[in-house]
Amino acid sequence: MGNLGKSIAQLSVLLQTGALDPRALAEETLDAIRSHADQSIFIRPTPERAMAEAEISAKRLAEGRSIGVLDGIPVAWKDLFDMQGMATTAGSKVLAKSRPATADAAAVAALKQAGMIAVGRTNMSEFAFSGIGINPHYGTPKNPAATDAPRVPGGSSSGSGVAVAAGLVPVAIGTDTGGSIRIPAAFNGIVGYKATRGRYGMGGVFPLAKSLDSLGPLCRTVQDAVWVDAAMRGCTRSEVVRGGLEGQSLVVPETVFFDGIEDGVATAFEAALEKLTNAGVRIRRQAFPIFSQLFELIAEKGALVTAEAYAFHHERLHGENARNIDPRVVSRILAGQKITVPDYVHILQTRERMIAEMARSVAPGEILVSPTLPHVAPKIEGLLADDASFFAANAKALRNTQIGNFLDWCGVSIPCGTTGAAGMPVGCLLSGLPHTDDHLLAVALAAEEAIRN
Repeated sequence: MGNLGKSIAQLSVLLQTGALDPRALAEETLDAIRSHADQSIFIRPTPERAMAEAEISAKRLAEGRSIGVLDGIPVAWKDLFDMQGMATTAGSKVLAKSRPATADAAAVAALKQAGMIAVGRTNMSEFAFSGIGINPHYGTPKNPAATDAPRVPGGSSSGSGVAVAAGLVPVAIGTDTGGSIRIPAAFNGIVGYKATRGRYGMGGVFPLAKSLDSLGPLCRTVQDAVWVDAAMRGCTRSEVVRGGLEGQSLVVPETVFFDGIEDGVATAFEAALEKLTNAGVRIRRQAFPIFSQLFELIAEKGALVTAEAYAFHHERLHGENARNIDPRVVSRILAGQKITVPDYVHILQTRERMIAEMARSVAPGEILVSPTLPHVAPKIEGLLADDASFFAANAKALRNTQIGNFLDWCGVSIPCGTTGAAGMPVGCLLSGLPHTDDHLLAVALAAEEAIRN
């Protein structure tokens, strides 16, 4: 297996000590991508760019001029981020002939500045509008944890999640509008960190709904996420310090999150809570009526993401390209045309009220802990041919995580075991109120050690 499947921390030690050359690591990574049985994980590898960046990194390290722990580390990018000289296709064929980007997206530039090596663009749900991860244009990446039958990767950062879970890269960057980092992280058994919206520069990122879009890494450990988070903010080091669990209060939200939960998922989650309790965490459970009110709002007025996606894609959906877009994506976006301007304003005002109410509902420093998803990754077969099954599965996959997007939370999904005869991964989600990312990550560092033992 060589260096594939290692974490950033493991690779960084080898690179910094000279035991591993960035060029050799880049070549090994690119060879693995080219030869992997699942060619739908990457839409487009970037070998020329990767080897050029690896050459520069190797020179720095050889001369003792390392620019940090990420120098020489491979990274993959979801196909929403501009990369200079390439078209940003957002998982869609209709954008394949778009004008190439004249500059890197802000996040891409930040990680290049930190010395990371861009090895390619990963597959995704078209226009980032699905929590399942199916893509009829570029293929659907297969969940590498599945042994019984092909199962969904989770979306919309499907290729990013699978690339890490399959051991092709130590980290891939995704976007999260309704769960698109945390869902594939949970389905594939890896760590996924969704930052508070606005924590990173959004320049050069193809949007879905700007009021909800956020970014973050999918990787192997919380520590890896902490390092990438600092670099994406342009920092040379992170200010996050591992927190202690003794006396830390975690709140289990009893409303919505457990509705229809699979028995195995509930068992794995409760086992994670027991481990946290044994480590000194105080666990309390609380009902949050505003979560139910959120879904009542969606049923009455429509979804915020749908309204903004329809406004952004309006001309595309009513033009000649519409027939070349996934019909399921078209159907979901077109629902936005029913949302009136008064309804849209009402949604925004209600959101502001709910965020304030949530801040009053938990004590300072408290973090919510919940199952990332109520179920494990479903089999692909039943979702391809039947629209009703697809939309039902998509709604269920997005249900828990979209609450955090609407309320502007940050969140970290941590693997907390497996369930069922197929042994599919289960995720434990730690969520913090807006702009409490440093505290969340500090607690997550310690919580991961307890949960994953």
